[in-house]
Amino acid sequence: MESIWLEYVWALLILIGLEGLLSADNALVLAVIAKHLPEDQKKRAINYGILMAFIFRVGALFAISFIANVWWIQAIGAAYLLYLGLKHVIKARFGKHNENIHNDDEKESAGKGFWPTVGKIALADLAFAIDSILAAVAIALGLPDSQFGEIGGMDGGQFAVVVLGGIAGLILIKFAATWFVKLLEKRPALETTAYAIVAWVGVKLAVITFAHKDIGVLDPHFPHSTIWTLIFYGVLVGIALLGWFAPGNKSSEKSSA
Repeated sequence: MESIWLEYVWALLILIGLEGLLSADNALVLAVIAKHLPEDQKKRAINYGILMAFIFRVGALFAISFIANVWWIQAIGAAYLLYLGLKHVIKARFGKHNENIHNDDEKESAGKGFWPTVGKIALADLAFAIDSILAAVAIALGLPDSQFGEIGGMDGGQFAVVVLGGIAGLILIKFAATWFVKLLEKRPALETTAYAIVAWVGVKLAVITFAHKDIGVLDPHFPHSTIWTLIFYGVLVGIALLGWFAPGNKSSEKSSA
């Protein structure tokens, strides 16, 4: 029995680490969405958005077997992330006034007010949550069954691991998003980088959809293969580095002055 508990603790630690990695891109996007608000409202918007997303995420966990097995749920999440990311990247790259792209988006967002911004934060986090939940379930399902019955179509112990990992992820997102808000003031080019990352996560979710047993376009094991994992994180790191060293950041402007 002790060995089972050790397996559960180890899986939870791995899941918290995974959530920490997944929360970085999520937090950057939440910071971008909230950055147009007055300083005293930014933290509140992020906190409310994460609270709403937590409620949605817990609800989704109780239907995890549904989310994990119905391909069109995953497809909707992929489509939303691709739309959200590519819309901004294309506008920033091919817009007529590239130098004003961030100001234009900020004015557009500012007109939506505090609560619409909170809703957008919650919706974005919920879309990210699909990918996060699927990764968490993949880890939890490898654990031995516990004696806690079933919850949401899963073993009770496995379900508890996923919930605790999700809570840890949301806590990490909260603190990381606050830090990213400050970082965006120094490196505004990261805004476009954030949306590029969103689109890339949408591609990842699309790969999971195409590998679904009811679609069969890709091998079911491909989304969890070593080659795809290396490709995904390699491109992710590449996008982040391009954004970090991109021109248009205040630090680079000062150094060139």
